Amino acid sequence: MRIFIDSNIVISSILFPDGKVAKVFSHLLENHTVIISSYTKEECKKVFENKFPFKKELLGIFFDGITFEEFKSPDTIDENKYPKVRDIKDLPVLVSAILSDSDILITGDKDFEDVKIDKPLIFTPSKYFELIAEKYGYI
Repeated sequence: MRIFIDSNIVISSILFPDGKVAKVFSHLLENHTVIISSYTKEECKKVFENKFPFKKELLGIFFDGITFEEFKSPDTIDENKYPKVRDIKDLPVLVSAILSDSDILITGDKDFEDVKIDKPLIFTPSKYFELIAEKYGYI
């Protein structure tokens, strides 16, 4: 499967490497094609520069240490062509997930809860963890 990862998943995996989100991310890397967009990488960079400046080198180490497909997010988006999202800042994430032909979008962002779309399916890390926990012995 092609799994699109939002910035909050990357950030949480870096800051809490033993946490549930990091376990989900590791599972995805081992079992699926992970897709990270240029927009997501830029969001991560901004968050680390603003909130975790003393840890920003971890971001480069993280991206250099994993295998993923990088998707070039579109420079312009016609918001009328895509499903509505509560926060317009999230539209590049949704559009990138759609255009990259992702099967699933994993995000911790509550603004995606009400998005009406057939593909990609949208899961929180917790919901995805529930789906895989018993099958892969994580519980």
